[in-house]
Amino acid sequence: MQKIKHQRQRRQFLHDTFTGLSGIALASLMQRDGLVANEFTEGKPLIDAARPFASRQPHHHAAAENVLVIFCSGACSQIDTFDYKPELIRRHGQAMPGADQLLTFQGEQGMLTKSPWEFKPRGESGKMVSDLLPQLAELADEMCFLHALTSKTNTHGPGENFMSTGYTLDGFPSMGAWTTWALGTENENLPSYVAISDPRGTPQSSVNNWGPGFLPAAYQGTEFNATKPLRNLEIPEGISKQEDQATRQFLNQINQQHRDGFPGDTDLAARISSYELAARMQLSVPEVTDLSTETASTLRAYGADDSSNPLKAKFARNCILARRLLEKGVRFVQLFNGAYQTGGEGVSNWDGHKQIQDQYSKHGPVLDQPCAALLKDLRQRGMLEKTLVLWVTEFGRMPTFQKGASGRDHNPEGFTAWMAGAGVKAPFTYGATDEFSYKAAENVTTVYDLHATVLHLLGLNHKKLTYYHNGFERRLTDVHGHVIHDICKQAV
Repeated sequence: MQKIKHQRQRRQFLHDTFTGLSGIALASLMQRDGLVANEFTEGKPLIDAARPFASRQPHHHAAAENVLVIFCSGACSQIDTFDYKPELIRRHGQAMPGADQLLTFQGEQGMLTKSPWEFKPRGESGKMVSDLLPQLAELADEMCFLHALTSKTNTHGPGENFMSTGYTLDGFPSMGAWTTWALGTENENLPSYVAISDPRGTPQSSVNNWGPGFLPAAYQGTEFNATKPLRNLEIPEGISKQEDQATRQFLNQINQQHRDGFPGDTDLAARISSYELAARMQLSVPEVTDLSTETASTLRAYGADDSSNPLKAKFARNCILARRLLEKGVRFVQLFNGAYQTGGEGVSNWDGHKQIQDQYSKHGPVLDQPCAALLKDLRQRGMLEKTLVLWVTEFGRMPTFQKGASGRDHNPEGFTAWMAGAGVKAPFTYGATDEFSYKAAENVTTVYDLHATVLHLLGLNHKKLTYYHNGFERRLTDVHGHVIHDICKQAV
């Protein structure tokens, strides 16, 4: 009897072990495929493969419906724009205390160097902003400044990746891809996510800034600008608009019949949907990029008619395009100021290593009037109430000049970004660097925190918005990030 009892116990143990492991494996597979809800999958969007860009509900109340990111590529110096340091003026030409042997990205540092541009109090808040950007300075009361941002890298490409995707490596989804995957768009005739490249070219990390990573390819940013619209959108010669429209209708009927024949094939539905979007874009993109309907006063306000500065005029047209896209309901617009040019620094971006005063004096006016006009235009049209504007760069600059040069080296230890519009307090300042603007010292903030806050204002919980990839539930903020509630108008 004892032997039989032991045999039964052993069989029961083997049975329980087998069924338990099977259950774990089954649960894992179901979780991976999104068939069970848990702390990872409950925040994922439910997407109709036939309408992957349809507008979707957020996790909680959203303060913002659209996002505009103004990305100054090349690491714009916080010391010469928005981060006022009187001590740097007082100690101009002296060695930075405790940094006599300091080596940064390009080598040994020289003396502390004040900004060539004077800082003045602006608006009712009295916020100190430099004369490099006088028209943006006038709007300081509209802005929420983050003065204690930090990065994980001092190299441009990885730095751009980190700001745009939350990772220094290539191949991860951009902030815009995460946003449009989660929320879709309000206008299914236009791309849900547009990257407006600088008139001179792309930033150093190029398409990684707006790539989909491991998210479905449909959610990558579509790149075009006011002077270089999307290619192959014109109707071929010899085909009338009526013939083109009739062809579209016929193709829609065939596609619908094919889709109905395979109701469970989500890949087929998504592929047909992407072709249908491309067809709709043939009509909608030329309309939104046609700035001939803008008034002369609008073109003048942005500087788009400035014949004395053609680069500024081209960037101004990009700013007008950004407003028109947001006005049409595009969810996420990424506007780049500065481009990477192989073989020389020039004045292509904000990478001011050698002659910062000469370079920034050329580059500042290109950014200043067009971006200031864009903010004013959004406000006057009532669009700032629903649009979150984010001004960023990949990292900051040193308070010293490089030894033997008249420019500032890379500095990921402390730099500035600002936000405006939907959901953020303004005028408001959060965080501070030390007395020289070298290191973040008060309310130190990471890029993860910035991303978590942007998602929060869009009504998304950054911890719940995940995507299963290579054995991990990935998210924009990796395993980091905290919402900066202090800068939000209302807690959610």
